[in-house]
Amino acid sequence: MSAPLANPLSVIVDPRCSVWRDLVPDAEEQCCLAAVAAFDATGAISEGVEISVVLAGDEFIQSLNKAWRQQDKPTNVLAFPCEELNPSGDTVRLLGDIVIASGVVQREARDEDKTVVHHMTHMVVHGTLHLLGYDHISDDEAEEMEGFETIALAALGIDDPYIANRT
Repeated sequence: MSAPLANPLSVIVDPRCSVWRDLVPDAEEQCCLAAVAAFDATGAISEGVEISVVLAGDEFIQSLNKAWRQQDKPTNVLAFPCEELNPSGDTVRLLGDIVIASGVVQREARDEDKTVVHHMTHMVVHGTLHLLGYDHISDDEAEEMEGFETIALAALGIDDPYIANRT
């Protein structure tokens, strides 16, 4: 399913796990807004770009985490950038896929005293930034990425998720 956007960015949302419909009834719209905000925060060009967001369960993301990162546990979000950005010559550039786990996001939201909607939105922003080439391996990279996340989330009316780390 794809939600219409005023922005030329195309966000395809696949609610693979039915629990997401109850957790975030407007998940498609929220995912689209989050991806657009991430692009806007970085100044990246989104024209003709497509990403997909899979709203999955913990078991699905655990299997991906084990296969791709050799970590046999669920995680909150995984991002899979496309190896080749435009191999077919089509006008749409497939940037990659973001997979978000329902159970992990619910637990983290509860533990961090956030709403599930806000935490899921943060995970989409985070995953989109990974697809755009940002990472958080070094402290400098993490600081840059967290800065973009904070800007994107603020544009959506969501508090800085890293405020506790900065005080």
